[in-house]
This record gives sequence, C-alpha cells and structure tokens, in this order.
Amino acid sequence: MARFILDCEDEEIDKEALAAALSDEANSDTALSAEIVFTDGAAMQKLNAEARGVDAVTDVLSFPNLDEIKNREIKGEDFPFDRDEAGNLFLGSIIICRERAAEQATEFGHSLKREYYYLAVHGMCHLLGYDHVNEDEKREMREKEEKILQKLGVTRE
Repeated sequence: MARFILDCEDEEIDKEALAAALSDEANSDTALSAEIVFTDGAAMQKLNAEARGVDAVTDVLSFPNLDEIKNREIKGEDFPFDRDEAGNLFLGSIIICRERAAEQATEFGHSLKREYYYLAVHGMCHLLGYDHVNEDEKREMREKEEKILQKLGVTRE
C-alpha cells in the first residue's frame, strides 16, 4: 500500500479521491507524488511533437520519472534524487488535453468527468510502469484501469 499525493491545479478531478483509489496499486515505504496538468489542443500537439515526434493532438501524455517499478516494492532509498519539493518520491507528470477528452466522451457516449478520470488513471498506470505495446500488456493495463475506476465509482455511463 502506498500514499499518493497528487498535484492538480484544475478541479476536473477530485485528486484526493483519485489518490485514495490508487493507494492499493503500489507498494511503497514512502509517499508517492505525481502532477496532473490539463491543457488545450494546440499545446498538446506541440508537446506530442516534441516528446514523441508525432505532430498531432493526443488525449494524454505521461512522463514517468522512475524506471522498472511495475509490480515491485518501491523503496525510497532506491531513488534518493527523485523527490519533489516536499520530499515525496516523484513518479512523473500526466498531461491531459481538455478538447480531446471532450471529443472522446462524446464519441464513447459517457460523461466528460468519466473521460477525465479514465485519462488520469491511464496516465497513472504508465507512471507505475504499465504499458500497452502488446495484447498481454494491454489487457493487464486495462484490468488495472478498470479496478481503479471502480474504486472511484466512475463507470461507463
């Protein structure tokens, strides 16, 4: 079990509820932190081009700070230089595009709130070492996402 501290200036998601839902998804002897930033399409397209070489708007980007932490105990002593200003172990950053999230909520027929939570959870899974490059990894990550969303009470509406 881990204690999560989420930095999110916007009120699109309840960061305390998300942190609580994530607490069982990592094993750490120190508090874990991450930042969630909401942006517009133009800024997301620029960031996606710079980070991934893809000149297109995307829904979410994750920038993990720690390597090889999936399914293992995260010990603070193993990452002495990866701390935020408060001394918490910094997992990384998640950037969510408001415009793309709104489009996807309409496309998938659920609320914008559900889409914001899904994208935040998806990003957190990446920060925790999950990926979806092959079918087995994708299935594992989707199961983790659904488990966290169920804890939040955020379902497909």
